[in-house]
Amino acid sequence: MNDVVKCLTERRSVRSYDGRPVPDDVLNEILEAGKFAPSGMDRQPTIMVAIRNPDLIADLSLMNAAVMNGNTDPFYGAMTVVIVFADSTVPTYVEDGTLVMSNLMNAAHALGVDSCWIHRAREVFETEEGKAFMRSWGIDEKYKGIGNCILGYSDKPVPEAKPRKTNRVIYLNRK
Repeated sequence: MNDVVKCLTERRSVRSYDGRPVPDDVLNEILEAGKFAPSGMDRQPTIMVAIRNPDLIADLSLMNAAVMNGNTDPFYGAMTVVIVFADSTVPTYVEDGTLVMSNLMNAAHALGVDSCWIHRAREVFETEEGKAFMRSWGIDEKYKGIGNCILGYSDKPVPEAKPRKTNRVIYLNRK
């Protein structure tokens, strides 16, 4: 199997981390992959905010949990959170941001780093507290949260893939 295809089929979402930080050079490589995600008409309307400040991660975790009326850590103890934002004035902003998230997670896996997409970035950054964070980071309110990519190293074995559902591909061949 091709190495890229193998990477894509073996990546799993990890929801339990051991607290080891992702080294700077590895994080930079993951972020570089995010910058090269495809975007509609190559507009590149996304911004990534890489956070490794434990206090800020804790604050954002609480805000994320509050969206679900919960109090557990939706970042699962990950030491790095990359928030992807996209310019909502671009028609393909959701898709463009989604492709960045995908590149981040797949690059992480290729580099031996575990990851998981954590939703609710949009809801968190629509709050007044979220908007205040965005302003402090120099991000205009036209940008919307797409997702939180948590990064780290699993503290237990990574789960095996569940069986793939059947009948998910339809072939329409030429006559």
